[in-house]
Amino acid sequence: MLDSYIKESILARAQKRGLIKITTHNLRDYASDKHKMVDDRPFGGGAGMVLKVEPIFKALMALKKQKTKNKKQKTKILLLSAKGKQFTHEMARRFSKLDRIIFICGRYEGVDERVAEYIADEEISIGPYVLTGGELPSMVVIDAVSRHISGVLGNEESLKEESFVPYSKLQAKGQKSGVGVRKLEIAQAEYPHYTRPEIFKPKKGVRWSVPKILLSGDHQRISKWRKAARS
Repeated sequence: MLDSYIKESILARAQKRGLIKITTHNLRDYASDKHKMVDDRPFGGGAGMVLKVEPIFKALMALKKQKTKNKKQKTKILLLSAKGKQFTHEMARRFSKLDRIIFICGRYEGVDERVAEYIADEEISIGPYVLTGGELPSMVVIDAVSRHISGVLGNEESLKEESFVPYSKLQAKGQKSGVGVRKLEIAQAEYPHYTRPEIFKPKKGVRWSVPKILLSGDHQRISKWRKAARS
């Protein structure tokens, strides 16, 4: 899904010149069962499947073990999510100063909430809408960030002449006119998802547990918990 875009135009040239390096990883390579399952049904019921925390954790541990020339490498782990912070031009500039960005692309109904809680550094969204997965958002962020890396555009004046309206100004404008900010509506539309295992142990003495309410079987209490979690 990613190759068709990252192997063309500006990103392709930037990679050939060694200015950036883009690598993809298949989560199924880190699944522990014979069927290479990376998703499961959500605790507490509900439609769709949820990406499991275990293969994501294993994939990231493998990436962290990779040897790099720069031992003080500045790395950030980003989870692409409809309920994440709105991605902005300023965030693109900030991310461009990093040495490495690891994207976690959600799929299906979502990602086990323990990924956002314990693994990802930031949870971001590219807009107030829902997509099938995090692959397209990751490409948007890669493109926007790469443009701020010296030499990628060729002509640095191109970047200086680009214009945009900061989200903060749009928000202020909406408040003055009485128009609601739809970003907040989307952020509240999704409640946290959890799937098996009930308890994940990333290392000895550490337990990442599913909220007990989701294991209760009490659908009325679960519904109330989910409504409260949206706010």
